[in-house]
Order: sequence, then C-alpha cells, then structure tokens
Amino acid sequence: MARNKVTVIGAGNVGATTAQRIAEAGLADVVLVDIIEGLPQGKGLDLAEAAPVVGHDARVVGTNDYAETAGSDIVVVTSGIARKPGMSRDDLMNTNAGIVSAVVISAAKESPDAILIIVTNPLDVMCHVAMKASGFPRERVLGMAGVLDSARFRTFIAQELGVSVEDTLAFVLGGHGDTMVPLARYSTVAGVPITELLSPERVAALCARTANGGAEVVALLKTGSAFYAPAAATFEMVESILLDRKRVLPCAVLLQGEFGTDGLFVGVPVVLGSGGMERIFEIDLTPEEQVAFDASSAAVRELVAKLG
Repeated sequence: MARNKVTVIGAGNVGATTAQRIAEAGLADVVLVDIIEGLPQGKGLDLAEAAPVVGHDARVVGTNDYAETAGSDIVVVTSGIARKPGMSRDDLMNTNAGIVSAVVISAAKESPDAILIIVTNPLDVMCHVAMKASGFPRERVLGMAGVLDSARFRTFIAQELGVSVEDTLAFVLGGHGDTMVPLARYSTVAGVPITELLSPERVAALCARTANGGAEVVALLKTGSAFYAPAAATFEMVESILLDRKRVLPCAVLLQGEFGTDGLFVGVPVVLGSGGMERIFEIDLTPEEQVAFDASSAAVRELVAKLG
C-alpha cells in the first residue's frame, strides 16, 4: 500500500516542525517546499537523517519545484511573511495574499484532489484567497486556528485548576484574532463546565489570555512567533483527515448560513475525515454568544472587503 503524501509549503519554523511531526508519526511521506533555494532541501535532509534514530520510514524531501508535490493528499500552507515593525495588518494581508494565491495555484495544479489546510495569517482572509486560487469546494479548504486557540485555552484552564490538560476540553469559535469567542459554558474539566469551577472574573481572564495567546508568545520571543503549538495543531488536523478519525475540531470553514453567517470563513466545530470537512457541528448559542460571534464574523468580513 502506498503511503499518504503531504506537502508542506513554507520551510520556516511552523512548516518544518509540522513536517517533523507528520514524518515522525509515520503518517505520510512529506514534501517540504519553499521559494528559498537550499532551505527546504537542507531541512528535508536533516529530518530524513533523524529517521533512523526516531525509527520511522517516512520519506522527507525538500524542493523548490512543485512537480515533486504531485498527488498529495493534503497541502499545508504556512508560507508568507511575519509582521515587521511599522507594518500595518493591511500591508501584511496584501503581501501574504499574493504569496498564498501563487503557491496554492501551483500546488492545486499538481494535486487537484488535495485537501488544503491554511495556516498563514491573517488566517480567515487567507482561506478566502486559497479557495479562490484553487477553485476547490468548501469541504477541501480548511483554516487552522481553532485547534490552536482551543489548545491555548485548555493549557490555561489546566494550569489554573491544577489538573491534567488531557481532562480539559475547550471550545473556541469565531475569527482567529482578538475577536475570537471562547465558549466557557462548553469548556469542561472531566465533563464539568469551567463556569462551575471558576469565578466569572477568572473565566474572563482566561478567555482574554486565550484571545491574546499569539501576541503573548511574540512579545516574549521578541523576534519571530509561535511555532510548536501551531505545528502540533496542524498535525492534529492532518491526522484526523488521513486516518479518517472524524475528530470534532474547530476549524475555519466557509459558512453557508450556519451560525447565521453566510459566505465567510469563520472558525466553527467541524467533523474532520477523509473527505476534509464532513459536516459542521452546529450548536445553539445564547444571545450574548451570538452577538460575540457576529462581531467576530463582522471583523473577518471587514478584512476580506479590504482585500477586495
């Protein structure tokens, strides 16, 4: 039986760490692609040379040529520039939109049946760009943000209560940014909602820290941004698709009326299987939650409009 094949576009920290996780789990052969000559080849070779020690037989290759990506089951897009000092979000958005569009057109041509997982920021907008560039149906264009945001929320809840992260589940909806909507009443420890375990003030503080999770890491690092948790979150999506596990994970998908939103990529819980997004897990929101979700959607819509 042929092994699955995953292409990771962008050989920076997020891309290379994602490639490492996929290969070391023996999930798939990995092709690491980057525009910089030598970078993906060097990282690919380095990862391949770790295989005998780790004990897996997945092939890892680096390339600047999309021909080598042909027939990929999944294409993960991490390429783009990080925000530099003095740069507005709009500048970042326009530059990254050009990059994402170009790489997706190249990748989709070689792997017309692939599922796209977009990681590049601003995430929700880049999903729109990728969908247009690929012409893929909404089931096969997914944005990775909710898994990461939920992981951060789970980390903070577990630390606050002194319990295992494994018994902590968190629910985060909405756009990937400061308007995200952590749903406290659906976030639980061993099935008990955190609203029963923590004061409203502590819950609000954890929600705020979650929304600001990426910025907190950036502020500490001073150069660069988070990559271990984003790579782990991307891996979780890849694994659920390749193994057809039907995990219910929060991802950015194109809504068509669900949660009262239409024609917009927003983070919602979806069932992830071999077909990509197999269904949206729609839940009833309280009036307050719906207002927060609508505000988050409006922020995404505004960015998409700016992109034109």
